[in-house]
Amino acid sequence: MFRMLLKIYVILVMLASAAHATAPQEVLRGWYGLVLELVRHTPTYSPPVASRSFAYLGVTAFEVLATGSRELQSLAGQLNGFTPVPQRETGQTYDEAVVVHAAMTHAAQNFFANTGPTGQRALAAMARKNVGQGVAPDVVARSRAHGLAVAAHIVDWSRSDGGAVIENMGFPLDYALSKGPARWVPTSLVAQQQKPLLPNWGSNRTFAMPEATSCPLPAPPEYSEDMTSEFYKQALEVYQISQNLSAEQRAIARFWSDDPMLSPTPPGHWIAIALQILERDNASLENSVDVLARLGIGVADGFIGCWNTKFQYDLLRPVTYIRRVIDPQWETLLITPPFPEYPSGHSTQSAAAALVLTQFFGENFRFEDTTHKRDGLESRSYPSFWAAAEEAGRSRLYGGIHFRAAIERGLEQGRCVGGYVNALRTRK
Repeated sequence: MFRMLLKIYVILVMLASAAHATAPQEVLRGWYGLVLELVRHTPTYSPPVASRSFAYLGVTAFEVLATGSRELQSLAGQLNGFTPVPQRETGQTYDEAVVVHAAMTHAAQNFFANTGPTGQRALAAMARKNVGQGVAPDVVARSRAHGLAVAAHIVDWSRSDGGAVIENMGFPLDYALSKGPARWVPTSLVAQQQKPLLPNWGSNRTFAMPEATSCPLPAPPEYSEDMTSEFYKQALEVYQISQNLSAEQRAIARFWSDDPMLSPTPPGHWIAIALQILERDNASLENSVDVLARLGIGVADGFIGCWNTKFQYDLLRPVTYIRRVIDPQWETLLITPPFPEYPSGHSTQSAAAALVLTQFFGENFRFEDTTHKRDGLESRSYPSFWAAAEEAGRSRLYGGIHFRAAIERGLEQGRCVGGYVNALRTRK
């Protein structure tokens, strides 16, 4: 683990100390590249927490550039509780690369204030990157001040959303488990995970959705141990699939597993997909910040809505039911996450992401996903974003950690979330 961290740190320092790029797109992508690594190595960064930071970072980059753009329309007044950011001085010159760098520096240092020593060194190295070389000193100073002011405004807004403070890695110290055979029970022997992760996350302030309950779902199939019941049939499906997994199904499960501390997490996976496409297509600055802001908002609202529903129904995981009713010795391919089952977070946030990206890039947009290539997993290709989202959802069935209803209805919930994001007005 230490050698891997050291290798990552060296890569990041090389990136931060390389000859500066005047193109603000490169500055933006450089910061997102660092953030994806920080998500891997910051202990509190479970998927919901990561999604929150991606939303605020995306809004930061978007808003700081919208203040000087003839194309971009501020999200102030459209996102819940978000007021207008500080504006640029009329008639003054600004350097966009410096503006972006200053804003992202302040935002990243705040949202990753609790990252470890390696992450702190990487943040400091990136912050020192001289993106203002060759620019008049007064322009650099003005641009930095503006970037900092906008980022500070957004960080202040973030502090009141309910998700700013993560204690005990997100596991409550005091929490009463619900009673009854259908209710979630711990599936891990880790002492910290005897309580569910972030049980109050579904009460956080949303971004584009009016409320956390704006995309409700019907109840899951009624709990039953009767072999003719729908609940038993769905559990049996999980069990039978696990006994006959093909090499392709195993590859899909592992590709989308996106475990915390081992990956950029599920929301980071979709951010990585967007970054790959933006870089491949040499996207404009306006398109880049538009996509990243919308995508961050989509996955963040997806997790809030999903978590609200999870703790509404508080359903047990397949491993609990199958060992109780079908096979006491059964093992899952993937590690079961420590929170209720219904709906699937992978499905909800993936569907939201797919809807956002489809509106921006179009239907039947073919792409290759190389997110995990460095980790030794083969790239995968998709004919559309929705095909990728469906595969991400299906991966949890192959992994043995979700019933079919949670996957299919999670996709439905994500479509609803994505609809609210796509309704945002980002262009004048």
